[in-house]
Amino acid sequence: MPLNNIENSKVDITMEFCGLKFPNPFVLASGPPTAYGSMIKRAFKMGWGGAVLKTLKPDDMDIEYVKPRFSVIKTGHGEIVGFQNIELVTKRSLSVWLEEIKEIKREYPDRVLIASIMAEVEKKSWQELASKVEEAGIDAVELNFSCPHGMPEKGVGAAIGQDAQLTEEITRWVKEAVNVPVIVKLTPNVTDITAIAKAAKNGGADGLAAINTVQYLIGVDLDTLEPLPSVNGYSTYGGYSGLAVKPIGLRTVAQLAKYTDLPISGIGGITSWEHALEYMLLGASCVQLCTAVMIKGFSIIHGLIKGLENYLMRKEVDSLKKLIGRSIERVTDYSMLKVETKTVEIKKDWCINCGECVKVCRDAGYNALTLNPDRGLIIDKNKCDGCSLCTHICSRKALYIA
Repeated sequence: MPLNNIENSKVDITMEFCGLKFPNPFVLASGPPTAYGSMIKRAFKMGWGGAVLKTLKPDDMDIEYVKPRFSVIKTGHGEIVGFQNIELVTKRSLSVWLEEIKEIKREYPDRVLIASIMAEVEKKSWQELASKVEEAGIDAVELNFSCPHGMPEKGVGAAIGQDAQLTEEITRWVKEAVNVPVIVKLTPNVTDITAIAKAAKNGGADGLAAINTVQYLIGVDLDTLEPLPSVNGYSTYGGYSGLAVKPIGLRTVAQLAKYTDLPISGIGGITSWEHALEYMLLGASCVQLCTAVMIKGFSIIHGLIKGLENYLMRKEVDSLKKLIGRSIERVTDYSMLKVETKTVEIKKDWCINCGECVKVCRDAGYNALTLNPDRGLIIDKNKCDGCSLCTHICSRKALYIA
């Protein structure tokens, strides 16, 4: 899909979001990796384009961390694909954070620093908190209307983001108090996220961030019968993140891109440059990562940047900006999809006649596959429905839809 010829193999991966200029689209999301100013500075030194502070709060909002706070789901090979946390917002005082904001911006003026904030449903609290971080030199404010655990019990977090009226009202309060961009971070734990996005826009939001974690209960220990993570034998519904939530994040960003006109920061399950690009093709101007950093560290930024640059050079695209939203028009209603006759084909040289595809086609498909002792795998084209189940089961990729 050549869009431009690349001269001297140079590509532009700078990005703009809400009028802010990022040296690259990769941003640390609000969470444990941004819990201290020293961590953010170390990340910026490695090359991250921006960071969102771990959510700040008024000092009179008491926060206590339980232990342990994390639990995971792993594949049979040990890869973490799902991550649950029950950690809350920062415990550190606002005065300490304000000094660290000044220090970070002094050392890294070219990086985008965003303050995630949360307060009780009081106009004065939200406006004072927003004004203080703006005065300290923050580039934008992200309103945490989306934390799914602990904070909703206090009437904040997702309790706000699930209420269109509160979303609009608090967004308006903050817009009245600051001149920097105001970004609303949305929760996926709603029936219709576009309704909440429209409320944020009505309140004056400059941009949207989506998604925060999905409310979840990750499992139960079958030896102790305790839900996980176990805190003295008890647990609670937490926030689920990691690769497993990427499809939810992509769906949400696509909906926001199609039904609102606000710029979007995409979040959810991003572990590679390919995942990041998927979000941008569906309308996100920048992307935020947290869980991948918690699992692999800040140094993943090198592979993210290099992979994205190599892709642009290979596709002969000189600027990443030209790819934003390129795939969104291809997301449509089911009724608009074209019905065609397609069946499965076999790459005979690749097939090892293991029979796994035969089993699933028989038990969950159309019984179109059989194994012949002499001829190997055979497809009955009169039975094959083209559903594609067998192609996903085949570890050798010997089956494909034609």
